[in-house]
Amino acid sequence: MTRATNKLSATAVRNAKPKEKAYKLSDGGGMYLEITPSGGTYWRLKYRFNGKEKRLALGIYPETTLAQARERREDARRQLAQGIDPSAAKQAERRASKVAAANTLNAVATEWLAVHKDKVVHDHYRHDKRRLELHLLPVLGNRVLSEITAPELLDCLRKIEKQGKLETAKRVRTLASMIFRYAIATERADRDPAADLKGALKSPQTKHHPAITEPDEIAKLMRAIYAYSGEPVTLAALKLSALVFVRPGELRRAEWDAINLEEATWKFTPSKNGPPLIVPLASQAIEVLTDLHDLTGRSRYVFPGARSRERPMSENAITAAMAGMGYKGRMTAHGFRAMARTVLEERLNFPPAHIEQQLAHVVRDANGRAYNRTAFLEQRRAMLQAWADYLDALRDGVQNVVPIRGQV
Repeated sequence: MTRATNKLSATAVRNAKPKEKAYKLSDGGGMYLEITPSGGTYWRLKYRFNGKEKRLALGIYPETTLAQARERREDARRQLAQGIDPSAAKQAERRASKVAAANTLNAVATEWLAVHKDKVVHDHYRHDKRRLELHLLPVLGNRVLSEITAPELLDCLRKIEKQGKLETAKRVRTLASMIFRYAIATERADRDPAADLKGALKSPQTKHHPAITEPDEIAKLMRAIYAYSGEPVTLAALKLSALVFVRPGELRRAEWDAINLEEATWKFTPSKNGPPLIVPLASQAIEVLTDLHDLTGRSRYVFPGARSRERPMSENAITAAMAGMGYKGRMTAHGFRAMARTVLEERLNFPPAHIEQQLAHVVRDANGRAYNRTAFLEQRRAMLQAWADYLDALRDGVQNVVPIRGQV
């Protein structure tokens, strides 16, 4: 391979101006600068491979300097000396880069999130996406997913732990595992390194949602709720939180189309990939909803947001109302579930299976099969009516409320 003669100077290149027709300034070794009438300046390399004359693009001036173009020319000449076609090698590199870009953790996580979005409720999806964007993707997102090792992933999770976010670290590990399994299914990975990290993270202490379960305290809580002087929509949400004790997110996203006031039922899907749950509505719940319908019945949501009726109520609305009533740290929106779960079984003697069904937990029969969430409907209807009556009795100060035998 003969040595290339460098004929051009940086000044000559800088002073090259467009002409009526395209022209070339040769630098030697097959390299030249092509100047087009429109002012384009392109570095090219002319060479022969297997007897055929070919062209290789070396860059655009001034983004690619004269010195950089010469380096690329020499790289191409070395490839030719080894019997490699520089153009074919460049195309192969581009294809490999494109494949690698499609196989990064960022790319695969984006695909997986699109699938995940249709399987879970919106708040669940939003929180998962946020965790990935905050903790995993900034660190490992640009890496080819199949090349990420368990120690690298553990190092990322340890950083979350050092912030005191033990539960978040465990959740991010679970999310990473789900993404790796998706990559395996789509033939972009062979194994899941997140699975190797089971037991490697610190276990967070279990935190229970604050809940009130003593009758005297429940009576005070119900009186505080009915004395609430804030927004009528928030008041209705507080009342229904106690009456139906569904998850706070499920209540906030309740839609009028799913509620049948005549049949006294509310039908919704607790999670997008699960069976629907039918919530029988006690007469007190129907009264609350009937009054509320005059305010929000034209909206999609039973509890529309304060800023936009096209969105559900803020997840902080009930929490803020509870705090304003003096129950900060003592009771939460989620605490109504624990309150009902405890009192219905321990004081009102209802069967745990009926309670768990109403809580939208998985309930199994004697053979280990999960009940459909429409099961125990009439039993749950009687249970919820008894529960509403019990709450009314406590609120009204009825002394020595007789425990209801849950024979339904």
